[in-house]
Amino acid sequence: MPHDTCCYVIAYDIPDDRRRARVHKILCGFGKWTQYSVFECFLTKKELVLLRSRLAAHLNEQEDSIRMYPLCQACVKRVLTVGGEPPREDRLFFS
Repeated sequence: MPHDTCCYVIAYDIPDDRRRARVHKILCGFGKWTQYSVFECFLTKKELVLLRSRLAAHLNEQEDSIRMYPLCQACVKRVLTVGGEPPREDRLFFS
């Protein structure tokens, strides 16, 4: 993992189908979908700002919840995975 990126585990709870689909699509451009409403994203500070901005445009703060948990490099190496793959950085290009 390059030193300028951080792994974020992003989980969301969005009751509205349309907003949830938009959020899912946005997150697909930034990281890997690992669980039903969980993504792993390796982001620079600039990418994190861009992601937060794009998500904010589609959220209803009264109903929706998105949590972003940063993991340091040492923590990423210690992630325990049962089934599936452990987190790894795949550079994605998005518009």
